Amino acid sequence: MGNLLEGKKILVMGVANKRSIAWGCAQVMLEQGAQLIFTYQNDRLKKSLLKLIDNEDLLIECDVASDESIATAFKQIKQRFGKVDGILHAIAYANKEELGGEIMNASRQGYALAQDISAYSLIAVSKYGQAILNNPASIVTLSYFGSERAIPNYNIMGVAKASLEASVRYLARDLGKYGVRVNAISAGAIKTLAVTGVQGHADLLKVSQERTVDGQSVTTTEVGGTCAFLMSDLATGVVGDVIYVDKGVHLI
Repeated sequence: MGNLLEGKKILVMGVANKRSIAWGCAQVMLEQGAQLIFTYQNDRLKKSLLKLIDNEDLLIECDVASDESIATAFKQIKQRFGKVDGILHAIAYANKEELGGEIMNASRQGYALAQDISAYSLIAVSKYGQAILNNPASIVTLSYFGSERAIPNYNIMGVAKASLEASVRYLARDLGKYGVRVNAISAGAIKTLAVTGVQGHADLLKVSQERTVDGQSVTTTEVGGTCAFLMSDLATGVVGDVIYVDKGVHLI
């Protein structure tokens, strides 16, 4: 075990299963000495989390589609754990039928849903999270290259990730006075539950691996290493940035 995050409490939002990037990040942060708290959206995801975490006391219910749920969750976190030193926001969602074909076929409702869960939720989490964060503290979210390139079938999720990255910059500006820095990791394509929702995801993963500098796909552990760094005091000068952890795919 390292000690990069020794003495720090980190809130992890968005673990779906053992393949989640959020879980890879959590594993590395644990190895670096962090105490972790996890949120879950509903009972189904709570059951999935309990397969990975045998301590139910570390789990807090939080549905980011509801301001009331976020406020209640963060109040419970403060009461049970005190203030925290970081928040990992690893939450995104879009209707599966809109992650394919042409973006013109996206519905107004589906577009709004993707923006709400995938982008606005970071703003909502930051708003309520500011009250439970120490000074200094760190908020890290997860993005993808589809925010700036028209990736086949990624469609409204790419637009939502672009909104997410813009939100990072504005939040970094406004939260700086509280000692909270906000950054994003643009992770390479990894076979997660989220990626399998994109039509043609097998081709996406194949092309992404071919374009890495060493021909090997990036791993959740490699993304987790950057997350641990951004949560640590070594990263106090990194503010409002998007850091690529994709083994060079974005270079081409």
